[in-house]
Amino acid sequence: MSKMSTETRQALNGPTMGTRWSALFFAADAFDPVPVRAALQAAVDRVDAQMSLWKPDSDLVRLNAASVAEWVAVPAELMQVLQLGLQIGAASDGAFDLGLGDAVAAWGFGPEAADPARIRAALQADRRPAHEILTLDPAGGRVRKEAPLRIDLNGIAKGFGVDQLAEALHGQGIAAGLVGIDGEMRALGLRPDGRPWTVAIEAPEHNRRSPQSMLALEEAAVATSGDYRHWVEVGGRRLSHTMDPHRGAPLQAPPASVTVVARRCAEADAWTTALMVLGAERGAALARQMGLSALFLSRDADGITPVGVGPLFGEPPA
Repeated sequence: MSKMSTETRQALNGPTMGTRWSALFFAADAFDPVPVRAALQAAVDRVDAQMSLWKPDSDLVRLNAASVAEWVAVPAELMQVLQLGLQIGAASDGAFDLGLGDAVAAWGFGPEAADPARIRAALQADRRPAHEILTLDPAGGRVRKEAPLRIDLNGIAKGFGVDQLAEALHGQGIAAGLVGIDGEMRALGLRPDGRPWTVAIEAPEHNRRSPQSMLALEEAAVATSGDYRHWVEVGGRRLSHTMDPHRGAPLQAPPASVTVVARRCAEADAWTTALMVLGAERGAALARQMGLSALFLSRDADGITPVGVGPLFGEPPA
């Protein structure tokens, strides 16, 4: 009897971070999904409890409330995310910046409604990127701010949550599967028939969901940032939720979307934001420099123009 005939497709999901997580894998017919679902839910609940701005008792809210120069103890997962976020912030010269929480909140992309007074304050703020003013002590499990700073992890926490789903699946003895939160996905191993897992890259359309292209993933993660899902409308113009770190305001002319493939979903998630901020030309140059696989979709008079970086997206090796 073939392996395929003894395994059943399992599709689990649950709530997290204002959306839903999902896990797809194959298991023996007698498989009990209850402990696996519980482990996956616990993994994302732990991330949400630490990194949410919507939960008033989260570790991130506590860190944001701390005084300048005060050491704050943080759990291991939050420390990992802060370390990675600061690394990508420095590598992108601040295009990815964890310290835009004031601007995100002011423009209404956080738990609170948009506020004109706070928008003016965000626009006038003398900004330094988080990688210059947030000090980490990983050995001691503590963090401190060297200047006023409000941290926002929306550009990396979902990706990290996907990585935690992958680890939880491994912890349950499942070596192959596809896990995700919203459009951030990570593939483990191969399907039972030996093929990679297939993921759709969404077309950047405001009013409907449809695939722009398909991507085959094996032991890799993919994340997409775009201007078409979360926005504010000002003067009849839609402004993306992605912030310009220099202005403290939504990007004015970003690509329609950027997709990045990386080993870990947290890396892919953060790099999509950095490359959105840089735009198609500068972003593609940095992606090549960093060895990233990225797809930029830009709107022009002819519709959507794709620019791929790396062999996964049609660019031949240098």
